[in-house]
Amino acid sequence: MDSGLETSRDLGQLGKTSDTRDTLARAKRQIYESGLNDWLIVDVDAHHFENQSWAEVIAEIPSDVVRDIAHSFTRNGQVHPGIMTSSGFPPNQGIGGRVSHDQGLEEIAEAEDGAHRDVVLIRRAMECMAVDYQITFPTPMLSLGMHPEVEVEVGLAEGYNKWLTDNVLSTKDGIHSMLYLPFSEPEACERIVQQYADHPKVAGFMVTSVRYKPVHHNQYMRLYRMLEETGKPLGFHAGPHWPDSGYMGQLNRFISMHAISFVLCNIVHMTNWVINGLPERFPKLPVVWIESGLSWLPFMMQRLDSEYMMRSSEAPNLKRLPSEYIAEMYFTCQPMERTNMKLLEATFEAINAPTQLLYASDWPHWDFDLPTVIADLPFLDEQSKRNILGNNAANLFGLGPSDN
Repeated sequence: MDSGLETSRDLGQLGKTSDTRDTLARAKRQIYESGLNDWLIVDVDAHHFENQSWAEVIAEIPSDVVRDIAHSFTRNGQVHPGIMTSSGFPPNQGIGGRVSHDQGLEEIAEAEDGAHRDVVLIRRAMECMAVDYQITFPTPMLSLGMHPEVEVEVGLAEGYNKWLTDNVLSTKDGIHSMLYLPFSEPEACERIVQQYADHPKVAGFMVTSVRYKPVHHNQYMRLYRMLEETGKPLGFHAGPHWPDSGYMGQLNRFISMHAISFVLCNIVHMTNWVINGLPERFPKLPVVWIESGLSWLPFMMQRLDSEYMMRSSEAPNLKRLPSEYIAEMYFTCQPMERTNMKLLEATFEAINAPTQLLYASDWPHWDFDLPTVIADLPFLDEQSKRNILGNNAANLFGLGPSDN
């Protein structure tokens, strides 16, 4: 069988202009030599950079007003995403250039069979990491939930979803996505679900977790019912948000913000989801918690159980312990905390990882994880590894036959 490996060659210094195949050359060899290329692998969280196709994206905005404003942010003949205001993604993630970050920004990608540039870059990463299916998410737009103008979030969401399905999800390969829901406007979310629920490459729908919107508000109940009826999951994608006048604003290092921010937003949303009884109200709606790591989950399960046992009257809709509902949800593994294997093993047991955990790379961000992050775990048997790397996601998203 062809290993898919190229002969060795000298590589220059890797950076933002590097070819994905060069950046992942060593990773590819590691994956193929381990035999993982013969396994079903589903990457449930990877990213592309919609800002590199910004003129194409905003051309699809249905609102004439929002589209015109978006076009007004033009410099030297190039339109840039100024309409999104400041980002929660600090520019110092590359540690002064010592860590390559977001390589896709300046990578040269020749068109292949008329495919969009983003498709070419995604295919390169999938091939290097032996990924059969990838769930692709935007990058700068992950902070859009903090935008003060609701109509801007709605317009960009609608424009992006149209552009994505027409240009990136239009190929016959394993590229899929969970479409962006502008959670600030429930009716717009409902329109998007109605429009795209039957699209074969739309694996589900995604809410960006960096926002101040209570997920249990009555205005979202119709949306959740619609999602439940589609049979497709709802994902909450975490992210960073340093420019905050509250707790996050007290942190003086990027590492501190990065450790807390990705977890804090999903802690709040999960607590509201569980304590307000949404798992009981929408029992057939799968919920996925994305890019928060795993170490916070045992804490939440034990903490909420303890509080519930003392004040169960404040959560009258619950029929079971909060931890029992959490254990039926889905979680992506990245970035998986591996400094203490005993704690990690206990976490896997608490969340029923063999059936509920989903592999995610978070490529091409600086802290991405290869499939070997799961395959190398000493406390998992082979079937559990196969489930986490591909089978669980294939069953959840209806991507094809499982690798049992």
